[in-house]
Amino acid sequence: MFETLSLEIGLLLFAIACLAGCIDVIAGGGGLLVLPTLLSVGLSPAQALATNKLQASFGTSTAVIHFTRKRQVDIKSLLFAIGCTFIGAAVGTVVVQLIDNAILTQLIPILLIGIAIYMLVNPNINTHQQQQKITGKTFAMLIGVGIGFYDGFFGPGTGTFFTIAYMTLMGFSLTQATIHSKVLNWASNIASLVFFILGGQVVWAVGLVMAAGQVVGAYCGSHLVLKQGSKIIRPLLVIICVVMSVKLLMD
Repeated sequence: MFETLSLEIGLLLFAIACLAGCIDVIAGGGGLLVLPTLLSVGLSPAQALATNKLQASFGTSTAVIHFTRKRQVDIKSLLFAIGCTFIGAAVGTVVVQLIDNAILTQLIPILLIGIAIYMLVNPNINTHQQQQKITGKTFAMLIGVGIGFYDGFFGPGTGTFFTIAYMTLMGFSLTQATIHSKVLNWASNIASLVFFILGGQVVWAVGLVMAAGQVVGAYCGSHLVLKQGSKIIRPLLVIICVVMSVKLLMD
């Protein structure tokens, strides 16, 4: 059980959150850094998951605000998708408290490795926008609800899955897909956070210190996405997929 937050621990948490926030915006996977850190400073698994959602919500909020101000995404056009994602994540957060997620623990590494291979064998994947395969509403109801549920239920790779879905189903370029994935990831984070708060699992002192770091990291990451685009997103996405797969398999 976590009891105190010393200056040294606070600085460590802030630094980790900065790095995680930057990585999350570009490719996802910041939780790989945050969750082990939270557990190592004394939080229980439930507290770590809940507090991670608090700090991650600040990171995705910062990225969404920056992308919106730069006119890279239209929030109004995504309201239905945001609502669907929120509902899916809320249900997932409730369900995860009732059943075992061992099957997902075994399945997700395989999916992530598949994504990494897919990106490697397609060096020019979606540099430009391609043909859209389904409507926006269908995407929201299938992908928003589905991946939103997954984020509330389990979580690793959520941003990556949203990005791949936007590219393959909506025909977005890698940069566009990354930007739009942050909006839906924000919705799923907020939904999960609400239910974790209701369950009394959030450690606020830790979460708010890390939230400050997330704001800094996400701001830097969102700048890199707009300036470097697929040049930085693609290689980092492959690396994150492989690292997450190894971490999950080791766990």
